[in-house]
Order: sequence, then C-alpha cells, then structure tokens
Amino acid sequence: MRFRKIFLPILMGLSPLAVSPAIAADTTPDSVASEVSHNDMNKDQATMQQDPKIAVVQEMITAWNEQQWNKIGDLFTEDGVLHSMMLDPIVGREAIRARIVAMGEGIEEITLHIHNIGRVGDVVVIERTDEFTYKGHKGKVPVVGILEVEGDKVSVWREYYDRAELIEAMGLSDDFDPAA
Repeated sequence: MRFRKIFLPILMGLSPLAVSPAIAADTTPDSVASEVSHNDMNKDQATMQQDPKIAVVQEMITAWNEQQWNKIGDLFTEDGVLHSMMLDPIVGREAIRARIVAMGEGIEEITLHIHNIGRVGDVVVIERTDEFTYKGHKGKVPVVGILEVEGDKVSVWREYYDRAELIEAMGLSDDFDPAA
C-alpha cells in the first residue's frame, strides 16, 4: 500500500506532495495512516486545499455528495465538457446541468469516496469509488476523473470507469440512454 501511495507517483514523475494519501479521513487506509504521521497528513491536506484547481474539484465533490445538482452545473464553464469516455461528450453548461439533474432524480444517496487527489501539470486527477443508491438499488463503482479547471470553473471533466460495471451496480439489466 505504501509503495502505491508514495513511490508510484515518483515513478510517474510527480512530487510526493502532488498526490495526497487521502483527502477524507474515512477513506484513509489504516495501514497508511499508521505509517504517515498526523502532521505530515495535515501538511499534505493543507497543501492540497491551498491549490485553487484542487479547491474547485473539492467543491464539485461536495456538491455531488450533497446532491446539489444545479450547483454541479454551475461549476462548469459556459462551454464546459463532461465526457464519460465510453459515451459521446456533453458540451455546454446548460446541457451538462440538464443531464446531471435528470440523473439526480434517480439517486437517493451518493458519496464520492476520494482515495487520491492531486495535480499533474494543469489537470486535477481524482481516484475514487462512487457509492450510491439509485432507484432503491445500492451500488458502487471505481472511477478515475481527469478535470481541467479554468479559474473557478471546470472546463473539461473526463471520467474513466467500466460502463458494464456501472449498469450492474445501478441494478439495471440493460444500458440506458443518458440523454433520455
């Protein structure tokens, strides 16, 4: 676990401070927490929170966790792009808002459990597990998000996950048209 958290970012050309061991206390593995001093974790978290691009992404995560569907739309630039990589991209703040609001109607609860968050150049990378209840069915799916941030808005959000795994986790037997 420690190898993945500390040395893998170095191998990828990242500084160890560019990748936080975990942002939320409930997602910090016990083995990592015991190896990293409390002060080091607080220092890493403070560094992450001071980064304006990461702050925008954290605001987006909070909006998802609080089911603030309109706010999620508001956090995109006017010409923003939301792209689940196995689907056609959704372009434009209002189109993204409409999609998120429609999807949100079926979500009873959702938590984006953040495992890692950091910057690689100008993009914010988040590794997470989305846990949700969708139309009465509890599920979860691992996701990697790549977000481009301009000022205080997300301009591009690319999502990488297994579509079939998501459909099964949602309790659906067939794929659905996200635009419907």
